[in-house]
Amino acid sequence: MSDTQGKRQIDISSAKIEVQRSIENIGMHNWNRCITQSVSPFIDYRFLHALENSGCVMNTTGWQPMHLELRVSNRTVGVMPMYLKAHSMGEFVFDYQWAGAWENAGGNYYPKLQVCVPFTPVADKRILLAEEYRKQELESLFTKTIVEIVEQNALSSAHLTFLDRTQCNRVCASTQFLKRTDTQLHWQNRGYSSFNDFLSNLSTKKRKNIRRERKLAVNEALTVEWLTGSDVLESHWDVFYQCYLDTSARKWGRPYLNRRFFSLICEMMQEQILLILAKSSKNYVAGSLHFIGQDVLFGRNWGCIEHHPFLHFELCYYQAIEYAIHHGLKTIQGGAQGNYKISRGYEPVTTYSAHYISNQNFRQAIISFLEDEEEYVRLDHDFLVQSLPFKQDY
Repeated sequence: MSDTQGKRQIDISSAKIEVQRSIENIGMHNWNRCITQSVSPFIDYRFLHALENSGCVMNTTGWQPMHLELRVSNRTVGVMPMYLKAHSMGEFVFDYQWAGAWENAGGNYYPKLQVCVPFTPVADKRILLAEEYRKQELESLFTKTIVEIVEQNALSSAHLTFLDRTQCNRVCASTQFLKRTDTQLHWQNRGYSSFNDFLSNLSTKKRKNIRRERKLAVNEALTVEWLTGSDVLESHWDVFYQCYLDTSARKWGRPYLNRRFFSLICEMMQEQILLILAKSSKNYVAGSLHFIGQDVLFGRNWGCIEHHPFLHFELCYYQAIEYAIHHGLKTIQGGAQGNYKISRGYEPVTTYSAHYISNQNFRQAIISFLEDEEEYVRLDHDFLVQSLPFKQDY
């Protein structure tokens, strides 16, 4: 069936897209009725609202909300999470080289438009449409609006990052948007009955390494707890936040999320939260935060206040695998980067983004950059496939 068959006809001439400076201006009902085809909890109004309401996402942090709302006959039929960015932090599709080249040429790369979920490298649709409406026509209205905003405000560019592959292909079918690819590592549940069943499919060396790491990470001095739903208390968030702050300070220099954010998501989305904590004697020493999707476990944040060998791998990957197997989840997405995941059974998956560059000369330079990068990404993907730890006959 074609995209137009069986779909409600709409009068495009009556469609109107407005910029909303806060997601509250759209409202939870209007927003969430447009996310029926989304795969992650992060595009949910509650998550995005928590980022804004906590002050993690606002003009002073370099993330000015500029969400797009599409209305037809005074009814919301589409939305898009969009931000005016004053920097490139918290995006995970890196354009620092682009920014440097633009600035060296005498231009101003910032501000730019960013269509994404802040601080969250998880692929999903970015043009969110109510199910009964014809997507190709309405998606084109959104991309046209993005281009108009860039041109009318003399911005350098617009970036739709971690975009669903099919939607990215449609967006980039327009010659105005350039496709960019990268690789993440995801764990796939192939019907395993237990963690040992999963291990039995790995090569002998990799299987022994994982067992050794788990033994060193969790011994008689440490215990591990899974907390979900109403079992997650504010006292747990206090501990986890201290772990998150300590690790953020050592790794990135500044945290993206504040303490209030974690209280808000617990209040609004507790049924989708999995908090894994490690306890030494009477004190918690480390934790990892995951979100539970329909059939996917999303690993998001980690931190520790004491060093224990391999505890990061235990809480972020091995415990997540155990949870996914126990609850019948099909996939674990553990975030961006980290090729060390490959030896722990995580497999390469291609990610997609779409980019609009306003200056035609710079656009040509970016096209050349992307052609070279695409070949590198392909070769890296092939290398990672060859490095998978599974038995040769698996």
